[in-house]
Amino acid sequence: MLSGREDKSVITAYEGNYVFKNIAGIASNIHVEVNMNIAVCDDEVRGRERIRTLLEKEFSQAQTCEFDSGMKLIENVKEGYRPDIVLLDIAMEGMDGMETARRLRKLVDAILIFVTGVREQVFDAFDVGAFHYLMKPIDEDKMREVLRRAVQEVEKKQSCPRYLLVKAEGSHRRIPVEDILYVENSGRKVILHTKTKCLEYYERMNHLQEVLGDGFYRCHRGYLVALSAITGYDHESITVGSGDQIYLAKQKYGEFVKLYCRYLKE
Repeated sequence: MLSGREDKSVITAYEGNYVFKNIAGIASNIHVEVNMNIAVCDDEVRGRERIRTLLEKEFSQAQTCEFDSGMKLIENVKEGYRPDIVLLDIAMEGMDGMETARRLRKLVDAILIFVTGVREQVFDAFDVGAFHYLMKPIDEDKMREVLRRAVQEVEKKQSCPRYLLVKAEGSHRRIPVEDILYVENSGRKVILHTKTKCLEYYERMNHLQEVLGDGFYRCHRGYLVALSAITGYDHESITVGSGDQIYLAKQKYGEFVKLYCRYLKE
């Protein structure tokens, strides 16, 4: 590891039942069922009402929570709320949407969809790994399409292993896979770097790579990184949400860029 810091926030997962139905371009008798929590964060009442109305039409069984400020959303996440999708207004008073997104990235692996009335703000949105954006006034068909893709992404994540059961420090611990930032090889052991702590235990790196699947990339013989945790990279290193930088093998740079760009487009 080149450098880093630790985030000590404690998070408990929430789950809700959700049915995605009657999507534009998909037959109305086809339903995609996933566990889903949707957060709507906008300091304007009309903005939240507009989004809520659209969600109720297509997502009647979603667990939807509304927040009138970025600070309230962050506080709820720290207390245990776990959104899968966040619709986030950029131009809010106090903590704006960009700062809210940066703080969320350190706490939860949620899909961020920005809502804005200023097209120039869209370019900043992708600096924090935004999934997509919606322009105000929101077009209903566009919102359906963006949310359809977001739901597919959540469904893909939920088809992967949700937890790792590891024996560390004399006890067995259940670690949410979505909390893993990267894995570091340490001789006969591995060091699991998560959003809240580091755990060292006996495991083979190759076996862990196989278990974790396509959501992780072996960027170096000594490192395995979660694609969802990446916030930046250069020719020699990859930066993750905690601020840690991990080595990127020179011979893997081209392969990594192609894979990561494909991941972002999915």
